[in-house]
Amino acid sequence: MTATETLSLAEIEDLAFRALVKAGTTEENARPLAVATAMTEADGVASHGLAYIPIYCQHVDCGKVDGTAKPVVAQPRPAVVTVDAATGFAHSAIDVGFEKLIPLARETGVAVLAINNSYNCGVLGVHTQRLAQAGLLGIGFTNAPASIAPSGGAKPVVGTNPFSISAPDADGNAALLIDQSASTIAKSEVMKHAREGQPVPEGWVLDAEGQPTTDPEAGLKGSMVPSGGYKGVGVALTVELMAAAMAGATLGSVASPFSGTAGGPPKTGQFFIAIDPEATSGGMFQEKLTDLINSFREQDGARLPGDGRLTHRQAAAVDGVAVNAALLEKVRALV
Repeated sequence: MTATETLSLAEIEDLAFRALVKAGTTEENARPLAVATAMTEADGVASHGLAYIPIYCQHVDCGKVDGTAKPVVAQPRPAVVTVDAATGFAHSAIDVGFEKLIPLARETGVAVLAINNSYNCGVLGVHTQRLAQAGLLGIGFTNAPASIAPSGGAKPVVGTNPFSISAPDADGNAALLIDQSASTIAKSEVMKHAREGQPVPEGWVLDAEGQPTTDPEAGLKGSMVPSGGYKGVGVALTVELMAAAMAGATLGSVASPFSGTAGGPPKTGQFFIAIDPEATSGGMFQEKLTDLINSFREQDGARLPGDGRLTHRQAAAVDGVAVNAALLEKVRALV
């Protein structure tokens, strides 16, 4: 059995914050990333939580991400906000962008945020949830270095490219959260298996020749299996259009990897759409959302997207999170 240690969410945030600052990240840039790390662990997405802190610190040290960057915000059109992340952490750029996006969406009914020269934003649903908690329907896209080949091909041209949608309830909570990548599984899960020396299930990855494999190392040198075949490729392409082309960010086909130290800053992008449901639904949004959710809930055994995260988050707030002891030792060594 793998040894674990239970930490509170505050302890996770503090540990991540101190490690990032020690690596050369400013406190202003470290805090949003540390908060998101704790939220990610609370949601039970361990592959994107503390496990990424050593990578983030390594990337600050080698210059793949600028820990001292100051995002530059602009508003080129009445309902459009843009942020140049200046090759810094995406979380800081998203924070300053949301400061303008949220009130703007409430005022105009709909507003968009485009971020370029950015970096890995972690779990996309962490960010769209914040829009839902502000009473807005949040839609998010983020592109990543290429790891999915086109249908009929073997060379990756688009990333795992997740999208997320989060809907608000009447009490300021995220009532519904959809957060999924274009691949069968997130690439970080394959990286986690590789670190632990564990095979991956069939259907996750292909080797460099485009053949199925359960070897995570071979998969990381090959490509990710798109979810639903050509449909997953279509999702990845859609996200690439939104997060890269629409944001003026680097395409995944030429972006440097989110892992390792080679290639310099990836300069990828994010794109968010924030909508005030009252502006479009004639006051019917909450009623329709409740009916939609109930159509799932009334079936025994049926699961709504985001249910697992909500359950894990509620337990984590009370009992803390069990973290791999070896990982904790590695992160604590950075402080």
